Amino acid sequence: MRLGAIAEALGCRLEGDADVEITGVRGVEDAGASDLAFVSNRKYVARARATRAGAVIVDEDFEPLPCPTLRTSNPYLAFAHSIELFYTPPAPRRGIDPTARIAETATLGRDAAIGPYVVIEDDAAIGDRATLAPFTFIGRGCRIGDDFRTHSHVSIREYTRIGRNVILQDGVRIGADGFGFAKMDDERWHKILQSGVVVIEDDVEIGANTTVDRGTIGETRIRRGAKIDNLVQIGHASVVGEDTLLCAQVGLGGSTVVGRSCILTGQVGVVGHLEIGDRVVATGQTGIPGDVEDGSTISGSPGFDNKRWLRSSAVFKRLPELLRRIEALEKSR
Repeated sequence: MRLGAIAEALGCRLEGDADVEITGVRGVEDAGASDLAFVSNRKYVARARATRAGAVIVDEDFEPLPCPTLRTSNPYLAFAHSIELFYTPPAPRRGIDPTARIAETATLGRDAAIGPYVVIEDDAAIGDRATLAPFTFIGRGCRIGDDFRTHSHVSIREYTRIGRNVILQDGVRIGADGFGFAKMDDERWHKILQSGVVVIEDDVEIGANTTVDRGTIGETRIRRGAKIDNLVQIGHASVVGEDTLLCAQVGLGGSTVVGRSCILTGQVGVVGHLEIGDRVVATGQTGIPGDVEDGSTISGSPGFDNKRWLRSSAVFKRLPELLRRIEALEKSR
């Protein structure tokens, strides 16, 4: 595909030879003369200058490069669309595999692709163009919208409600019992019946081996457009806001409410029974013990303002030296 056609398809401004032939997309360090690469971070200017790529996607203000460039206000998004120009995922085979077990009272929409050993229980209803990979389990009474897709070994427990265009990666567990036990007089634990449901709204994607628990009563809700990474734990009766990102190994304690357009990065832990406002960013391994205001960026454990945390962390490594100085001053008195 010629570079000029790629620029037009991506809505980019082209600087350089429009006739360069591009056959694929690769990272800036590995790309060759027929590859398209991208750079969005200015700390990689040296790599961009040294690249052997046929062309590079950059932002409008990026410095000039010796190779052809595609300039845009959102280079990462343009790069994402460029992959779609060169790679088409394998299309599922439509129809129902003979090993699938579908209850007589379950309903499937048009153009379903049901893989080997899928189980769909009584009264479940699934919309059009569903793609269910091998060993998917869908429990009694679930309600699922159009264009639903699972990868292998997904489990969706009873009465879960799922919207349109939802993707569940391998091993996702939806609607497992929340962690609820009441201590009896003899100090043993009595399991609290988990009668709540999980609701997943439209355009949600959930990563591999992530769990979303049901609550004792009420609902656990993942709102429209949320994207959840692998190995995330969402506790019972929690709410994840619209367009929020939860990165790998995030853990939400029960009854956590996360606002819209938040980003909780890797291994953030939330104690539960609290509210995190809109557009909050929590950096890696932040511990969140209490409510967080809208627009905050927090770090550390317990989490506090990111700028203060950066200043504080710069002091941490000097603490032994500072302690020695304090002890020396005290002895000199």
